[in-house]
Amino acid sequence: MSECTHNCETCSANCASKNAPQDLTEKLNELSSVKKVIAVVSGKGGVGKSMVTSLLSVLSNRAGYHTAILDADITGPSIPKAFGLKEKATGANNFILPAKTKTGIEAMSINLLLDRDDAPVVWRGPVIAGAVKQFWTDVIWDDVDYMFVDMPPGTGDVPLTVFQSLPIDGIVIVTSPQELVSMIVAKAVNMAKMMNIPVIGIVENMSYLECPDCGKKISVFGESHVEETAEKYGLEVIGKLPIDPKLAAACDEGLIELFEGDWLDAAAQKIFDL
Repeated sequence: MSECTHNCETCSANCASKNAPQDLTEKLNELSSVKKVIAVVSGKGGVGKSMVTSLLSVLSNRAGYHTAILDADITGPSIPKAFGLKEKATGANNFILPAKTKTGIEAMSINLLLDRDDAPVVWRGPVIAGAVKQFWTDVIWDDVDYMFVDMPPGTGDVPLTVFQSLPIDGIVIVTSPQELVSMIVAKAVNMAKMMNIPVIGIVENMSYLECPDCGKKISVFGESHVEETAEKYGLEVIGKLPIDPKLAAACDEGLIELFEGDWLDAAAQKIFDL
């Protein structure tokens, strides 16, 4: 029988501690503090993750919480544009200082490090995953109450890295009204279960268009099935965002912090109740 050497990498003993799952969570640097981490995810691209991330961070900030955004969508970053961030992130003593929005939300995105906003990030998966880890470990996050992580779509390298490396307290799933919503939500829910991360709820984006003349809600993409899908997986629909030209314009002009609307108030409250 082999004797334990207390070094699991070289030891041949088959003990419980060696077979126990390893904690891969990366530690924050000594200058940082983050209380709650919320990941905003989707099973596919183009459903409005960055929009929901931005709105939830603004609502949290308005509620008096110190809020931050970690933009983990390295190849498709859109957070800086939504908030109109022009200044780049800076460095200090081997650490990175995040940019701050007009209302004080801290933000870190690859576009805050590149010389040009339109420069493509042509990196392989491991390099992208490493950058996301560095956004967590090497950035000085100053006493943050709620950090929102804008995730890339799908269930690939970066989502896996975030779920393993960051202490995620819950995820918000963003989807749209199309028929394939059930499959998209299922992928996100099943990945969350595999990683043992709670799902806070589902937000449906592009849910309807409100007629500016009569106020009637028009289902542009057909009738929504999000309620049935949520019930199927024991989840709650915590918000429905309309197709709103003013909201889109606010993002395009970097003025998302000025948005008006109560569509995600319930979602924000669910997060505050964690």
